[in-house]
Amino acid sequence: MSSTRDSPPAAAPVARKGRGTVWRIQPRFDGLARQDADDGWGSLEDDHLRSEEGGAAPATVIVEEQVRSILSRNDSPDVGFDLSINPYRGCEHGCIYCYARPTHSYLGLSPGLDFETHIVGKVNAAERLRQALTKPGYRPVALNIGSVTDAYQPAERRLQITRSLIEVLAEFRHPFSIITKSAGILRDIDLLAPLAAQGLVAVYLSVTTLDPALARILEPRAAGPRRRLQAMSALAQAGIPVGVSVSPVIPFLNEPDIEHIVEAAAQAGACTGFSIPLRLPWEVAPLFEQWLGSYFPERAGRVMARLRDMRGGKINDARFGHRMRGEGVWADLLRQRFAAACRRHGLKQQRIPLDDGRFLTGMVAPGGASTSGGQLSLF
Repeated sequence: MSSTRDSPPAAAPVARKGRGTVWRIQPRFDGLARQDADDGWGSLEDDHLRSEEGGAAPATVIVEEQVRSILSRNDSPDVGFDLSINPYRGCEHGCIYCYARPTHSYLGLSPGLDFETHIVGKVNAAERLRQALTKPGYRPVALNIGSVTDAYQPAERRLQITRSLIEVLAEFRHPFSIITKSAGILRDIDLLAPLAAQGLVAVYLSVTTLDPALARILEPRAAGPRRRLQAMSALAQAGIPVGVSVSPVIPFLNEPDIEHIVEAAAQAGACTGFSIPLRLPWEVAPLFEQWLGSYFPERAGRVMARLRDMRGGKINDARFGHRMRGEGVWADLLRQRFAAACRRHGLKQQRIPLDDGRFLTGMVAPGGASTSGGQLSLF
């Protein structure tokens, strides 16, 4: 039963090529329970055999959505920005650990396979951003692109939503940061380099491992480790300040590589870095545990025990001030190791400062209406 919503797939394989999971785990808001049953025609057995033989990866479906707003306000003190923009719902990178997977439950879709195969593109995002920035009294605050799902996932090649957002931010001279694990960001160097010269943009590359074999099963459709480091180097050489996110840290999997990743990032031109231990909210926990037991059965128990040690004995701790840090001896040790590696290689552990004094107020809004000062909450 390789694709049921309610039961994990058979142990082999846990995924098909290019996908993080084949499990359509049931979304938590769905009150209906489903289970595959053989109707006597042998279809269930055929599905299992095709899965065992490593069938073709399920196709990606891209849905174009018209949204009413594009800016999301952050109410967590754990992250260093006030507003975020996520051009896409779902992410084709298929990272098994992605904390954004549960958001697909709000769409009535599975946080498992659906999250990485049913991608929603917010095609009018640039228009909605322009409307927000031209509201009377808007003032720039720390803004991040791609904080939930990757703004440079494969759908961006065609839809170019992220590029259109950067063009609007550039027009208003609004400072912003981008976090991604995609080398696709290099397409937009022509926009980012002039903004960086004005102190208006910073980029953070997520590098979870230097092992390409681990990366292929952990983040199946993301750029490989070498490609991300090459992208980091190209951005730095173009004068764009770049940092590294060594996140998430998974005990006994990528945790031994913390120091090596920091060293490689520093050599590639990173100037700052941060690190977050693995989080397993909602449906991510069973998805990750099933993946872990299939690929690393010999250490699955140790990994899960260590994760609970860092979360007060629980599988997840969503409390502000704790969810991004963890607690206990093991979490403290990870922080100490990362800080020591950053000091050794000259990386700071703080956000790259941006200039919010260049923002152009009084821009002309659609329809010719002029905007002006005054403070107004958008949300």
